[in-house]
Formats: sequence, C-alpha cells, structure tokens
Amino acid sequence: MDGVLVHENQALPGAAELIAQWQNEGTPYLVLTNNSIFTPRDLSARLRASGLEVPEERIWTSALATADFCRSQMPGGSAFVIGEAGMTTALHEAGFIMTETAPDYVVVGETRNYSFEAITKAARLIMGGARFIVTNPDATGPSSEGILPATGAIAAMITKVTGKEPYVVGKPNPMMFRSAMNRIGAHSENTAMIGDRMDTDIIAGIEAGLHTILVLTGISDQAEIDRYPFRPTEVLAGVHELVRTEPVAADLGDADGRF
Repeated sequence: MDGVLVHENQALPGAAELIAQWQNEGTPYLVLTNNSIFTPRDLSARLRASGLEVPEERIWTSALATADFCRSQMPGGSAFVIGEAGMTTALHEAGFIMTETAPDYVVVGETRNYSFEAITKAARLIMGGARFIVTNPDATGPSSEGILPATGAIAAMITKVTGKEPYVVGKPNPMMFRSAMNRIGAHSENTAMIGDRMDTDIIAGIEAGLHTILVLTGISDQAEIDRYPFRPTEVLAGVHELVRTEPVAADLGDADGRF
C-alpha cells in the first residue's frame, strides 16, 4: 500500500486508474500492508480520503494474516495481545478469546502506546508456555518527529527477556502472500506482487513463487537494488506504467497474468 499506491496520504500517479482497471476487468487483487493497527474498514476509509476506492474486502493486513495463521494452528484458541483494534478484531473474528490467563498465544502487533506493564505480562506468559507470535518485524516506524520504536523492537525486548524467538507472520515471511492468495483463490503461477521494498516485498514475493514488480515510488532506488543478491522480475518507475490504454479481451482466461 504505502510507497506503491499512496505516499503521505496522497494517491500516487496511476494508482486510482490501476485499481479501476482491475475492478472493471474482474481481476482479483488485494492491497497488502504490514501495519496491524487498523481494520480493513479503517484502511478503506483512509484510502478513500486519498482518492482511492478500495473495498474493505480487498485489503489484507498483517493482523488478518496473523489471525488466519493462529486459527489454522489452533482453532478456537486464546491470546494475549499487545496491539490495537486491527489485531484484536481480526482475532475475535477468527474465533479467538482474549485473555491474560494461560493464553495459547502471545501476539505482538503495532500500537501507538506500548505499555511496560503489558510487555512484562507478555514475557511472563511466554515463559509460562504461551507461543510467541509477531505480526511484522519492522523495528521502527515513521512519525512527524522522526522514527518510533515499532513491533520488531518490542519483540526484541521480549526475546531478550525470555530467550524465545517469535514466529513472524507478516512480510518478509512469504506466509503473508500465501494467505492473501488463498483469500482470493489465486495461484502463484499467474499472480504478481507489486512492492517498493527489496527487503520485505520482493524477497517474500520471490519465496512465494510470484512474479515480482518493484516500483521506485517508495524507498528503493537502483543503489538499493544493487545491495541484494536477488532481483525483482520487473522494475518500474511507478504503478502508472501498469495502466493499460486499451481494454483487453473479455475472456480473462486468456490473459497473460501480468497486471
């Protein structure tokens, strides 16, 4: 989402047209984000304010992927959560119970206010046998005043205390993309991912067997690309290059799979 479709709450060139193209052609798609704070409904409203019409069912967050993973591992389980509504809502909808007493999982996601008391509780529960799950590995997040400690930094603190490494569901874990493909019934052979980061988007896309497209509207440039031993399938200036000027044939089964 960020760096691909929007930048600082402004739609990037071609983003609205590309989404409309997918909608009009019936192309299944999802907008992904590692941010676990917001629900899909919240994010849909934020995108609308940026000029992008993305239905909430077309949004897939690390919170939804985490809840999907937990449900697949332990249906009807319980969790202690450090996070916001995006995470707790996803787990509730997955059939989980929120508890501070002997939970099956401790789930750490993004939040605006990390509580030392909650972090201490999480560490004690993990040492008591709860499984340690993290929505995403990002150590820092942005703010108007500079960087902020984020999920990965808090997880590192808990790991230092407990000696337990978390299982990270979000990017760069290809699990994020596989769960997204399951959501829309897609297959890696004819699915592409579009991202702006080599260290999360592209590596996860490669490991999930997807056609990978890096756009240069986010944090990556040629120097960043050259730092890594792997390469995206395509490098584009932005998503505007994916907008077709001519309509394709109605029979989408004959499409070549390229967005």
